[in-house]
Amino acid sequence: MMPGQGMDSRQAPAIVVIYHSGYGHTQRMAQAVAAGAGAELIAIDAEGNLPAGSWEMLAAADAIIMGSPTYMGSVSWQFKKFADASSRPWYTEAWKDKLFAGFTNSAAFNGDKLSTLNYLFTLAMQHGGIWVSQGILPSNSKAAQRNDANYLGAYSGAMAQSPADAGAGEMAPGDLETARSFGERVAGVASRFRR
Repeated sequence: MMPGQGMDSRQAPAIVVIYHSGYGHTQRMAQAVAAGAGAELIAIDAEGNLPAGSWEMLAAADAIIMGSPTYMGSVSWQFKKFADASSRPWYTEAWKDKLFAGFTNSAAFNGDKLSTLNYLFTLAMQHGGIWVSQGILPSNSKAAQRNDANYLGAYSGAMAQSPADAGAGEMAPGDLETARSFGERVAGVASRFRR
């Protein structure tokens, strides 16, 4: 079904955030994205498995927002297991024309996070999806502070940076606000597609 076909424009879009988190940072980011998007969360567990009913939720979603920590320049193996398993809906083009977006976190400011977002983008394109960008200008003036929104200057998706020795509760508020705003943007685009 093409976006907008057969949908009740008064109904909020169905949005799912599917993510893997190794140490809790990506989970906090996923929660912020979901809060902004009004989305349901699907956590990929430590063995790369999804909870019961997850594939049905993904099938019913208007938008799928994917998240993974950046490990060794790409997604975690647990997320990759989910991505490989998505070849079933790929084969039937079940996710074609859905909206997709992505986010990631790493310990370093760069940390090759863009490689992870590119992986998520490529996965979305494999499914025939439509990608939603960050849509927030970067905080790149001399007066910019670490807790400003989009301080890391991402365009492809939402990025966060958490020092390797910092717990999930110590994440930069600006990164979490960036994630929340990102979710809000995806929801806004999804609502426009439902008209």
